[in-house]
Amino acid sequence: TRALLSLGRPPGRARGGGGGGGVYLMVCTARDRVGARYKVQENIERFFTRFVEEGKATVRLREPAVDVCLSKANASNLKNFLSAVRLAHQGTDTGALPLSALVPAKTSEVEKPKTKMIITSRRDYPLTKNFPYSLEHLQASYCKLARIDTRVLCLKKLRKLDLSHNHIKQLPATIGDLICLQELNLHDNHLESFSGALCNSTLQKSLQFLDLSQNKIKALPIQFCQLRELVNLKLDDNELIRLPFKIGQLDHLRFLSAARNKLPFLPSDFRKLCLENLDLFGNPFEQPNPLVPNIQLKIPLTLLECAARATVNYRIPYGCHLLPSHLCEDLEVAKTCQCRSACLSSFIQITVTMNLHHVAHTVVLVDNMGGTEAPIICYFCSLDCYSQFLDRYLQSNG
Repeated sequence: TRALLSLGRPPGRARGGGGGGGVYLMVCTARDRVGARYKVQENIERFFTRFVEEGKATVRLREPAVDVCLSKANASNLKNFLSAVRLAHQGTDTGALPLSALVPAKTSEVEKPKTKMIITSRRDYPLTKNFPYSLEHLQASYCKLARIDTRVLCLKKLRKLDLSHNHIKQLPATIGDLICLQELNLHDNHLESFSGALCNSTLQKSLQFLDLSQNKIKALPIQFCQLRELVNLKLDDNELIRLPFKIGQLDHLRFLSAARNKLPFLPSDFRKLCLENLDLFGNPFEQPNPLVPNIQLKIPLTLLECAARATVNYRIPYGCHLLPSHLCEDLEVAKTCQCRSACLSSFIQITVTMNLHHVAHTVVLVDNMGGTEAPIICYFCSLDCYSQFLDRYLQSNG
């Protein structure tokens, strides 16, 4: 039971007398905010303090025969409190004791901290009062919010934030300061982008569920795949023309839905995923044709291309302290040939058909014809690699 303990005199009791005879221990709870009072002087049978460093202790009283058991207390504050009780028990001059006025406890002092709040209409949304700082789960839906309230961004214990069915157009970078945030639901808003700064924030280590469905997002930033802890990602009913280039880096991703977008094909990295459930229904996937390549080869290779390929292939460390930031960004999105060599801006690109069951246990049909296949991009670092692929493709297709 959550309780408030005080050591002091009842209101109006004279301070004279010099001893601790008028000092009481008062215990207030949610059921009894007025509190039970126990005389302290020469009334303590025993102190049990073996686990005081863990915030636990027991004060055993003689009359009445009551054990006051304390737990989940701050160890330092508990030691100071027990020291004061011990002095009062011994009859120490009350002038040397840190005494409180024994008045009924406030509701907020004895009630269990509120951890969950659900608001589903604008009229219930608090305009003048702060949100309880103890909140771990906050839902504020159908409130016509045009932006995220700065008061919400101060709730450092939040694990689940549901702001679905609002009018939010932009996300502040300070959402990344919610270090405990595991679930973020932004379904049915007016978002047009998802900030790269959020992807580089503490959300990298905490965010497991993200719902961006039914917004107006056309593309996700390159940094999106830094959200390595994502397990469930919902992107349905947006305007996505592509999925994140390095989506295969999302090692923990198990549930992915991106239905009813504008995806013409899937990124090459998509084949690295290992999903439980995948939904790509209603996208305008193009018909793959490996015989019509997009040739971006530059022969001979530029010095920049050669150096970039070597950096990636030999895993040479690099960073903004060694290279210009734009080169670092280019290296982050280096393409991978079928021979597993890297290529940067000199490559051959085709689309081929992939059965989505290769990456997901359960696949929602991609169209009304019952298909479970989708086009995926392939890259080749040279004419030789493309020729070898073409030979195998023509042989297998007869």
